[in-house]
Amino acid sequence: MVLLAYLKQINPFFRFLLVGVVNTLIGLSSIFFMMHLLGINYWGATFIGNTLGATVSYFLNRTFTFQSKVTISSSSVQFAIVIVSCYMFSYYAGDIIAGYVHQVVGLIILDNRDLAVFIGTGIYTITNYFGQKLIVFRKL
Repeated sequence: MVLLAYLKQINPFFRFLLVGVVNTLIGLSSIFFMMHLLGINYWGATFIGNTLGATVSYFLNRTFTFQSKVTISSSSVQFAIVIVSCYMFSYYAGDIIAGYVHQVVGLIILDNRDLAVFIGTGIYTITNYFGQKLIVFRKL
């Protein structure tokens, strides 16, 4: 309880990152499981994995990160719009950047799809934070 009280006092971005660790464990493990073990393509796996992480994210960010009082009925629609927008932008950009890194830079440390997932995840984290803070869970 003391730890939770302390965490609620730190900067919302750091709380968002802590929630992000949970989302990452759920989302990325699901993505890689689906891509590598189930053979689901990049877009299907990233969409499903992010949907799982987003569901957890909504409830944790609403109560813990932003301590928002907005109603679930109004904020859940905005949340879905922000999540889908961030997803499409971030993973499209990650795919393009990963292709560029492989072609131009010649860096072949990871499979192109895996690199795209990591890049997209970084972009998604930043855009999602600002979307949730400024649109979904803004202080009224």
